[in-house]
Amino acid sequence: MDACVDPEEEIIRLGKMGAALGAALFAPVAVFLDWFVFNGQRVKLACVNWPAHLQPAVAEGLSKQPLDSISKKIVSMGFNCVRLTWPLDLMTNDTLAFKITVKQSFESLNLFDDVLGIQTHNPKILNLPIFNAFQEVVSNLGQNGLMVILDNHLTYPGWCCSDNDLDAFFGYPNFDPVVWTKGLSKMATLFRNVTNVIGLSLRNEPRGTRDYPDLWFRFMPKGAEAVHAANPEVLVILSGIDFDTNLSFLRDRFFNVSFTDKLVFEQHWYSFSHEGGAWVKHNSNDICAKIIGEVTHNGGFLLDRGFPLILSEFGTDERGVDVSGNRYMNCLVAWAAEKDLDWAVWALTGDYYLRTGTKHMVETYGVLDATWKDVRNATYLQKLSGIQHPFRGPGLQDKRLLLHPHTGLCITSNHSGNVPTLRLDLCTKSDSSTFNPKEGILWVNKMCVNTPDVAGQKMKLGVGSKCSKLGQISATKMHLSFKTSNSLLLCLDVDEHDNSIVANPCKCLTKDASCDPASQWFKVL
Repeated sequence: MDACVDPEEEIIRLGKMGAALGAALFAPVAVFLDWFVFNGQRVKLACVNWPAHLQPAVAEGLSKQPLDSISKKIVSMGFNCVRLTWPLDLMTNDTLAFKITVKQSFESLNLFDDVLGIQTHNPKILNLPIFNAFQEVVSNLGQNGLMVILDNHLTYPGWCCSDNDLDAFFGYPNFDPVVWTKGLSKMATLFRNVTNVIGLSLRNEPRGTRDYPDLWFRFMPKGAEAVHAANPEVLVILSGIDFDTNLSFLRDRFFNVSFTDKLVFEQHWYSFSHEGGAWVKHNSNDICAKIIGEVTHNGGFLLDRGFPLILSEFGTDERGVDVSGNRYMNCLVAWAAEKDLDWAVWALTGDYYLRTGTKHMVETYGVLDATWKDVRNATYLQKLSGIQHPFRGPGLQDKRLLLHPHTGLCITSNHSGNVPTLRLDLCTKSDSSTFNPKEGILWVNKMCVNTPDVAGQKMKLGVGSKCSKLGQISATKMHLSFKTSNSLLLCLDVDEHDNSIVANPCKCLTKDASCDPASQWFKVL
């Protein structure tokens, strides 16, 4: 990382700006084309999932850090929104919601260390009923300028999800559509006047052997109308089937509800959402292009039809040991940037109070470590920073960029030497870059790229007759290539020592699954 780029400091600064904007814009939310618009300006939802659906039905982490500290940490990491999960039982079981306190819930599960932790860090909530503690979390997020999406994750408190869960789909033993509709209505009503609650997600990851589109069309509109009737201002967010990876049944069938300007769909995408081991079995360019095609067919097509689509769960093991996950994330970030998607990464969680019988299980997908104080992986967070801010939309100045998905940084001009060159910088600080594939010329800060004739040299910027032509090659079209006078095929690449843009032999273009082309991937935005 170049010393000129201090991602932690810049992310904190931009996070505070984003949260301040969110606080200023808490207002009725509308949909304009595939964007969310607040008071006439497009605001991109860059959310993090904060689980509160497991036993003991309390937002995770409150035994480790003060609630306000966690909220402020979310802001400092550049997020402006939280997808806060909850079990349906919280709205359909008054004993759980209003008669059991936080302390009693933890003690019933023998989580005595967590009781002491909450007494230390969040004494205000210890003797509150479970639902009132939930309200405190939402309120504190709002005080810190954070928008909230309330996600009905499952029926009873616990871990989710598998095909054989008793609440997997409508009509399963623990998923009564009538009870579910009443629960949604109650939650929407209780948060009707809470302005930072901008959306309700009706159900997380419908799945199972009965997840038929016909049943989805039968019951989802009822849940949507119940939320709308109880809270006319809030976004109504609908999941697809097959663990929310599939909305393709909407291609030729209309979803009939009484409102349209706040109807939103959500889709999930993980490295394991497709063919097992695909990211290590196949070349990254080939499999990235193939899976993006599948994701587009299954849900991304809704963007082209003017419906907002939130990528409401994605993520990977942040320890860096999962090759499949690392390759998938580079592909996903490129696609999310190209579509300028709103999203919610899984997850905030450093660890869980209790997950599938294990106390304080670490969440390797969590952006915080087990202390709930420090970032688990700053490089991963920087990758996300590249898609945290909107690239286009109402009220925004149009700015074209060239994103490097692997780092989350963008190409910009570098004037530190005698001749201007290219380097990476935070996208919010980068120069405007334009590339017309037909013309083949890359313009950065009104100067064009002048390619070297030898591998390993820096890419220079010039004007007029010095402009070089580049081509987009590989299945992803993310390799920017050119040929030297000796017919050597070179591609733009990143020198990891100083983040300068250099020319290196093109690598991993197709078929070869053993290498990773990520350093040579650039997404034209």
